Amino acid sequence: MGGGVDLPQKESALLRGHEGAVLAVRFNGDGNYCLSCGKDRTLRLWNPHRGIHIKTYKAHGREVRDVHVTQDNAKLSSCGGDRQVYYWDVASGRVIRKFRGHDSEVNAVKFNEYGSVVVSAGYDRSVRAWDCRSNSTEPIQIIDTFTDSVMSVCLTKSEIIAGSVDGTLRTFDIRIGRELTDDLGHPVNCISLSNDGNCILASCLDSTIRLMDRSSGELLQEYQSHTCKSFKMDCCLTNNDAHVASGSEDGNIYFWDLVDASVVSKFRAHASVVTSVTYHPKDPCMITSSVDGTIRVWKT
Repeated sequence: MGGGVDLPQKESALLRGHEGAVLAVRFNGDGNYCLSCGKDRTLRLWNPHRGIHIKTYKAHGREVRDVHVTQDNAKLSSCGGDRQVYYWDVASGRVIRKFRGHDSEVNAVKFNEYGSVVVSAGYDRSVRAWDCRSNSTEPIQIIDTFTDSVMSVCLTKSEIIAGSVDGTLRTFDIRIGRELTDDLGHPVNCISLSNDGNCILASCLDSTIRLMDRSSGELLQEYQSHTCKSFKMDCCLTNNDAHVASGSEDGNIYFWDLVDASVVSKFRAHASVVTSVTYHPKDPCMITSSVDGTIRVWKT
């Protein structure tokens, strides 16, 4: 296989620097830079298109599991095994604030579109929202209706959507305080929004990625062939919503046709588990990270 139309599958850069597993890699808003984090307790800023390491951020006491940067690229947020959510100044590398409140490891962080609120998802079965502009370290909202670890979180203008090991996808409307629950029947380890905002992609630990209609909760499609049984692994849609992309525990990357769920491309990207896939906002470019300690940039 590998005949995917204009899909990124040629390696254009290899980003080395992390010691040990890289747990996540994320493009910034305009796709010019990317941020990575990992077992070595650091965050790293890169220019992936030139293959250049720009800056390292150190403060975490344990592994760093997730990172997100604001739209204006000025601030970043990170979380991990030390139970805290860090709020950083990108340029100086200074920690502006540490949000404490999770009782256990923190799995995921996301800013809202204004960069004024950061939302975190934890192993303590809760989702917490923190106000970046206030000096308070108390959360402005706690959602604790989950019955197991919360692995992944997405934000829209008015909603927090989260996926949990308890098998649910829960949507909280912040404005009216309503909660909707979709039970997928299998532990959810990653969720991502389609670019048009109409669908949610949920990667489950039964080696199946499920595409859900956001408004009706209807299951639209399922994608299989990859292995996803015990690791937190990203899945995402390509920037034109035509294909679904995911890593696999065997080091492969898979692309599926969104509509008919056929595997259109599969290639070996890493020597070990692929932890993360992030897709460029405009161009056919993808970045992957792995337990093998490397980050790879893929172009057409």
